[in-house]
Amino acid sequence: MTARSMLTRRHWLHEATVLAGGALGGACIARAQAGKPLTPITLSYGWVPMAAGNSPTTQYMIGKKLFEKHAAQFGYDLTVDYRAYPAAAPQVEAMAKNELDMAMWGNTPTLRALVAGQPFSLVSVAEGRLRFLLCTRKDSPIRNVQDLKGKTVGTLMGADPYNVFTQILRYELGNPDPAAHDIRMVHLATLPEAAQVPSGVDATLAIYPAFLRAQGAGTVAIMNSYGYTEAHYDGPAGKGAGLLLPSVKHSPFYPDGYYLHRSFRVVRNKIVEEHPNLVLAFLLAQQEAVSVLSEADPAAVSQLVKSYWGLAPADGAKVVRDEVVFRRGWSWSTEGDALSLLATGKMMAGAKIIPQPVSWAQIKSVFERTAPLVKQAYDRLGEKPGLTEFQSVLSGDVRGLPSWEMRRWKDRT
Repeated sequence: MTARSMLTRRHWLHEATVLAGGALGGACIARAQAGKPLTPITLSYGWVPMAAGNSPTTQYMIGKKLFEKHAAQFGYDLTVDYRAYPAAAPQVEAMAKNELDMAMWGNTPTLRALVAGQPFSLVSVAEGRLRFLLCTRKDSPIRNVQDLKGKTVGTLMGADPYNVFTQILRYELGNPDPAAHDIRMVHLATLPEAAQVPSGVDATLAIYPAFLRAQGAGTVAIMNSYGYTEAHYDGPAGKGAGLLLPSVKHSPFYPDGYYLHRSFRVVRNKIVEEHPNLVLAFLLAQQEAVSVLSEADPAAVSQLVKSYWGLAPADGAKVVRDEVVFRRGWSWSTEGDALSLLATGKMMAGAKIIPQPVSWAQIKSVFERTAPLVKQAYDRLGEKPGLTEFQSVLSGDVRGLPSWEMRRWKDRT
């Protein structure tokens, strides 16, 4: 480790302790721009503290008032109404009613909203590569996917966890429809509830932060969305954790797993049209936060949201290390992120979650309004990374040219 990186980490450890402890500070925000008074405005902003990378990123933005700071550069006296949600579904509903300006949606709710014709645009990648786990109780005889036949499984229906589960069924059992295997599905309203494997269900599909917290209460995992077994597994692939399940190799997302998870920062089109500089300010603020957190100690980053994740530093670091935005060091949307929507749409249509696949033109349309603003943010921040890095091939990170280079994306009609 270089002397510079050691200083960065030491500074961050001190800073994270202050932030996590509630003394949330931040740089002073200019109250005037070029001698003119700032225009007061309030913007409502949805986030999911119990999810993954969006959580510490948003908490850091709140603590440092980054959104407000960058908005002031464009003449706004911004008040951000940060609203914590248990999942994406209530945010979709709130935006449909014009009761929420910005939100965070995963692939599944994004595609549902696109099919429904909601007027929204995708701003950036909020988080990605979240680890999903098939869970049960430690005394359960369910040890592999085949054992789920005839059982009851709980998860967040209509959201990414359910979609992940259908893809596991597709490649492990040959059909994505739970009913084809006599599996009864039960909706669980929150991510922590799914990780607890409540009474009335035999197994659940949960996310990594919630699972790590629930381990102490007796929750165990059978396998994960990356295509590897977990400690409770016992089946055709062998016994125990860390075994690659051969069926994952048939997924279009392999070697990344059964599912290519992405969650996007979403904005109402009206905001883009009436206040484009607010969207630009958000992009600058998010990237500032991502840049800092990507260089910081993962354990310290996780403690920013200890009150939500409830994880000790060592466990919290596991979640942070999985996060694609922190692995990249930037949050610009790429062709690969758009492809996650295209492929997921095909899978959702196959599982009869949506009536037909979403076209490539439809997917590109939700990036078009914001692409020029993303390019402005990228230019202001020094054009980092270079275009060659966008196109580099890394396991666990499907990239491609950024949204402002959309004209160069491949034709996938």
